[in-house]
Amino acid sequence: MTEFSLFKNLIVPILVLPLAFLLVVLMAPRFIPMLHRMKFGQEVREDGPEAHLKKQGTPTMGGIMFLISITVSVLIKNAFAPDVHSLMVLFLVLGFGIIGALDDYLKIKKHQSEGLNPKQKLILQLVLTVIFAVWSYNESVFGGRILIPFGAAFGSYFEFTLPVWIYIPFVVFVVLGTDNGVNFTDGLDGLCSSVTIVVAIFFAAAGFIFSPGVSVVSLAVIGALMGFLLFNVYPAKIFMGDTGSLALGGFVSAAAVVSGLELFVPVVGFIYMIEVISVIIQVSYFKMTHGKRVFRMAPIHHHFEIILGEKGEKVTEPRIVAAFTCITALLSFLAFSVLLFYTA
Repeated sequence: MTEFSLFKNLIVPILVLPLAFLLVVLMAPRFIPMLHRMKFGQEVREDGPEAHLKKQGTPTMGGIMFLISITVSVLIKNAFAPDVHSLMVLFLVLGFGIIGALDDYLKIKKHQSEGLNPKQKLILQLVLTVIFAVWSYNESVFGGRILIPFGAAFGSYFEFTLPVWIYIPFVVFVVLGTDNGVNFTDGLDGLCSSVTIVVAIFFAAAGFIFSPGVSVVSLAVIGALMGFLLFNVYPAKIFMGDTGSLALGGFVSAAAVVSGLELFVPVVGFIYMIEVISVIIQVSYFKMTHGKRVFRMAPIHHHFEIILGEKGEKVTEPRIVAAFTCITALLSFLAFSVLLFYTA
């Protein structure tokens, strides 16, 4: 390998992480005061936990910082070594981030906790996801083939192939389900950032097996979120908003689809999944019983927040964030261990 090839194929991808971190750290001290001056403050849910009322007015749309950081880092890497897989993932990250930014802007403009209505948001997400699904079928690592978690433990190679007319709806389901899960997870200081850093570490490692392009974007996400977490950890100085959470949902789902690891998302993204399920259970049971609830509040992180508060804990968010992050780390380690069977 020549010196230039070594620089292009190894050193440049590794430098993506510190570059993304540095960009966010440099932007934040100027970006946060700017959001204050523009009065881009968080609109807190009226039916949310009482302790969250003090967060009213905290700058939101912080996801713009790591969107810029991820985009710049990935494009610089592609200037040295173009890679279609990294651009595919970046397409969904940016697309969903822009939808989230529009949603955040409307919330701020209307001074309420809802921006785009659900139908508008769904239509925009569907358009982007269908484009991505068609692109993925033609350009992804497996092109319609799906790896089955734990299947490799019973054989050296375990997968199935979907025809295009099933694959595209399947990808749409994976992307929209994952994106909503990540969006619901953004409810405590540092929660979505911390959990997604661990998930991104999984995809960075998996990418070295299946797709170096996915690894590049994953490293950029890790670096950008580490920088963002310095300002987003409890008590948060800035929130990512839907700008950030929808973009991160786009990253997780796109990384999984491009790598053929869609069925690994419920494992590494278990926290995202239970957040969505808790909301579905709560809403369904509330309607069926005319007002009764399964959880004290949904999504489920608020349920634990209220319970800990009733037990006398004055600061509950860091404990829940730590627990959810540890669960994600354990499941991601298990999922990666399973992946090693595919390379054995």
